[in-house]
Amino acid sequence: MSENKAIGKYVVYGAGYTRNDGCGIRVYDFNPDSGRISLKDSVKITNASYITISHNRKFLYSITDDGVAAFKIKADGGLDFLNMTDINGMRGCYLNTDYEDRFVFVAGYHDGKITVLSINSDGSVNKICDEIYQKGVGSIAERNFRPHVDCVKMTRDNKYLCATDVGMDQIKVYRLNHETGKLKLEDIIRSDIESAPHHIKFSLDGKFAYIIHELKNIIDVYSYEEVDEEPVFKKIQTVPTVEKDPSNMTAAYALHLSDDDKYIYCSNAGDDSVGLFERDKETGLLKELFVLPVSGQFPKDIAMSDDNRFLLSMNHETNTISFFRVNLQDKTLIMNGGFEPFNAGNCILIHRL
Repeated sequence: MSENKAIGKYVVYGAGYTRNDGCGIRVYDFNPDSGRISLKDSVKITNASYITISHNRKFLYSITDDGVAAFKIKADGGLDFLNMTDINGMRGCYLNTDYEDRFVFVAGYHDGKITVLSINSDGSVNKICDEIYQKGVGSIAERNFRPHVDCVKMTRDNKYLCATDVGMDQIKVYRLNHETGKLKLEDIIRSDIESAPHHIKFSLDGKFAYIIHELKNIIDVYSYEEVDEEPVFKKIQTVPTVEKDPSNMTAAYALHLSDDDKYIYCSNAGDDSVGLFERDKETGLLKELFVLPVSGQFPKDIAMSDDNRFLLSMNHETNTISFFRVNLQDKTLIMNGGFEPFNAGNCILIHRL
């Protein structure tokens, strides 16, 4: 466990569905010494499926029923609304920006669509640059019989957009035209049949990709490099996110990389647990430290403090945020106080101001 206490000011952003409450985003002050939060502000927005912070750390973008909403992050962590832009399709489930913050990408689970929007110099969202509907037929008739784009993430070199598709069991790799915002298909990473690749993350040096699979409850580790101006992904490891589940009712969900690049952590719905893996920076390989319960149902997202001492779990079905102290040396999670109510939570971020 880190001996250095975190310093500086932090806020926590939480996003959720607005079933009984019009405030889809809540802003909390985060105490880096106690690991607890206190409500600061609420933002009226419909069904915030996911939120992301620009790489320059100045703006926050949110999915909403009306498309994508842009906010300026104030000095105290509060949010100033900039604008809303339609995505010409069904509500998205994930969004992210490129590393120059010139474009925002939206993943469409319901319509299998990738939408690219340009970003203005003031952080507001501009017009649609490209729209791509995934095509094909998956292997599971009950749900995954057609494309469902779950995540869109740029490679760290900012050249390729990777789009996970839980319906097609594949990740499509698109080259981004940085002038027009257009995407061109360059490669397809094919996951195991009926594995449902959900989210993808890259190591800070960009050499390794981590893909969590919702149905098979695994993390696939890939090396990544560009060879002759083409993306090359090679699978080097597969690790389970949970112990064997005889009921087959577990779905691996959230996936994150710690701020110091040393750990990968994930959540598991059904098993209602969080897994923490130590990451070898040289080889990219993972070693399980623990898989432990989060005291809530459907941990749809999780967040860890930048000193790796505290973990927050957004529990979608029990309408709570639960809090834990992380002991890396003992490989344990210890409950850190009571629950914070949060209706139908989808996403949680710790942001250092």
